Amino acid sequence: MWRNRTLTLFDRVAVPVAVCDVYGALILANPAMAAECGTTPGRLRGRQVLELFRPLEEAQVERIAQALRLRHRSRYQVSVRWRAPGGAERLGELTADPVSDTADDTPALLVMLRVLGERTPRDRPSAQVTPVEARILALLAEGATTARAARETGLTPDGVTYHLRRLSARWGAANRTELVARAYASGVLVTGVWPPAPAVE
Repeated sequence: MWRNRTLTLFDRVAVPVAVCDVYGALILANPAMAAECGTTPGRLRGRQVLELFRPLEEAQVERIAQALRLRHRSRYQVSVRWRAPGGAERLGELTADPVSDTADDTPALLVMLRVLGERTPRDRPSAQVTPVEARILALLAEGATTARAARETGLTPDGVTYHLRRLSARWGAANRTELVARAYASGVLVTGVWPPAPAVE
C-alpha cells in the first residue's frame, strides 16, 4: 500500500525526478522528467541519465564517480545541458542523492533536475561580464580551485573571490555550480567544447 502511495506521489511531483542505478541507468522517471526529454517515463527506462543530460564539467562527473566507488553518501551536483522538445538548448543542475535500505546495500541514485535557463541559437554572449570574469568562469567550469584561478589570471585569491561574489550577486547564483550553469545559459561560456572557453575573449 505504501509503495503504491509513494509511486503516486512520485508521478504527481512537478519537479523532474528519477531513480538511477549507481552506473547512471534510469530505473524510474516521473512524467516531469520525461517531459524534459520529450517522451514518456516508460521509454526512459534503461537510458543513461548523463547521455540525456550532458555534463558541462567532466571533472565534476569524475569526482562523483570516485566518491561513489568509495561509498561516500553525499549529495552530488552536476551542471548539465540538453535539448528541449522544441529544439532550444536548456541548461540546469542535476542533484543526485544516494539512497538504499541499509548502509551496506549498493545505493541507487535519486536524481532531481533544476532548470536554470534556456538558450536558443539566436542568443548572443552576455555583455554583463568582463574578459577577466569570463576567464575565471571558464577555469571554474574546468574544476579549478580559487588558488589556480588566481595563478592563471594574475589575480590574488581574494581578487578571484571578489569577482565570484560580484557574479553571484548579479546572477542570483547560490553556489559555484549554479554560477557555471548560468554562465553557459547566458552564452558567456561556449557549450560543447573542452576545456571550457569564454564565448568572447
